[in-house]
Amino acid sequence: MRITVTNPKTTSRRSGRKARLAQRASPPTINPAAPGQTGGFYRPLSEADLKAIYQTALRLLAELGMGEVPERLKADLLKAGAIELAEDRIGLPPSLVDAYIASSAKSFVLHGRDPERSIEIGGDKVYFGTGGAAVNTLDIDTGRYRPSTLVDLHDFTRLQDSLDNIAWFTRCCIATDVPDNYDLDINTAYALLKNTTKPVATAFTIADHVAPIVEMLDIAAGGPGAFAKRPFLKAHISPVISPMRFGEDAVDVVYECIAHNIPMSCITAAQAGATAPATMAGFLAQSLAETLASLVMVNVISPGFPMIFSNWPLVIDLRTGAFAGGGGETILLNAASAQLSNWLGLLSGVASSMTDAKAIDAQYGMEKGMTSLAAALAGGNLIYESAGMTAALLGVSFEAFVLDDDMLAMSYRALRGVEVNDTNLGFDAICAAIRGDGHFLGAQQTYDAMERDYHYPKLADRDQPRTWEENGAEDAWTRANERAKHVLATHRPNYLSAEQDAAIRASFKILI
Repeated sequence: MRITVTNPKTTSRRSGRKARLAQRASPPTINPAAPGQTGGFYRPLSEADLKAIYQTALRLLAELGMGEVPERLKADLLKAGAIELAEDRIGLPPSLVDAYIASSAKSFVLHGRDPERSIEIGGDKVYFGTGGAAVNTLDIDTGRYRPSTLVDLHDFTRLQDSLDNIAWFTRCCIATDVPDNYDLDINTAYALLKNTTKPVATAFTIADHVAPIVEMLDIAAGGPGAFAKRPFLKAHISPVISPMRFGEDAVDVVYECIAHNIPMSCITAAQAGATAPATMAGFLAQSLAETLASLVMVNVISPGFPMIFSNWPLVIDLRTGAFAGGGGETILLNAASAQLSNWLGLLSGVASSMTDAKAIDAQYGMEKGMTSLAAALAGGNLIYESAGMTAALLGVSFEAFVLDDDMLAMSYRALRGVEVNDTNLGFDAICAAIRGDGHFLGAQQTYDAMERDYHYPKLADRDQPRTWEENGAEDAWTRANERAKHVLATHRPNYLSAEQDAAIRASFKILI
């Protein structure tokens, strides 16, 4: 009979190694850099630059003023201290602008229907979210663009619901198969309610659509008046039309949203060389003036009302007039815009992670990665258009959503930076490794850092070339396509109860 003698030390080492390998292979249990990291490190403008741009913006508002001011707003502005100028324009004196900057909201909670998904906007916190009104969807099966549909909107909403690094969701496409504007606004809001509990945002075609949609939001929130107590939907409104005039329909929407306690992003979207100067400094001065006009308007109507100062510098290719979302000028101007807003102490919103690429290719990755990181480093509180958008905002892609989620994780990780303390400096750990095994692979400090400090992408390939070839030599688009299809097949949330859904369908024409 053979007697086997087991060495307890050897067995312990083997079992310990297996445990370490298993721990190393398993994904981290925490997000090493969650949304809400600190920005503001990239400052393309000097202090003198900031002051010069701001003073020019004040001069524009005071001496040129705003045109096409609706009568109700004109009366409110004049009562607050605005002045009448020639050509029926309304001037905003510097003292008035300064006063409303000082008294404007400096932070607020953008609620999720799930409280755990709420975000507090303000200070130097950075959150990536979505935006866009794409009329084309990159078909997940054919890889070709086609008109966006209501089904697409539902699918995009539930896809992003599963993505950790998208902090809030704005409808990313227009359901072109819903021709009636009221039906479109109603069904857009319903898609958001049904498929996600993150904070959401939408747009209203006209002011008359706000109250009915609030009725729907109340049903989801628990009863009449419940939404206003804890608003989880934000409105995207463009009340100023470049150059330097108001848009009456959008101004009406502002009044109605304030009446129903709907937080808002007042978005200025001038285009350099078309509706604003082609020079960078001139563009920033005009765009700042226009967004300040929105800020004054909101605070005249309701002092301190939660508004995101959404100064979005957009660029065109001056050779062709085509919108160019992914160029170096976009990187610079959106970062400068975020810096200006933060310098004034305002809640900043900029547009980034845009690309002019139609396919998921090298151009796509270059433009999205650079614009994403620059806007984050500059400290934009809310960074719109951050996931899914392609083709200079004319298109949206399922594959892009899952790829961009990894990209955003990397941007958040860059923002988190390097924590320097006695433990992390690791003097004792370095000494122990050199005097022991000569490496750090099995050290507790390594395991702790692995869980706490490192982001592990879900889609990026880190295999050796031979392994990559043996596994099918897939490119990023193929992996993203497979991942998006898997999520759409398995993640089918319904965040409305049967009773809530029935109540909504009894009152509104729900088309899906």
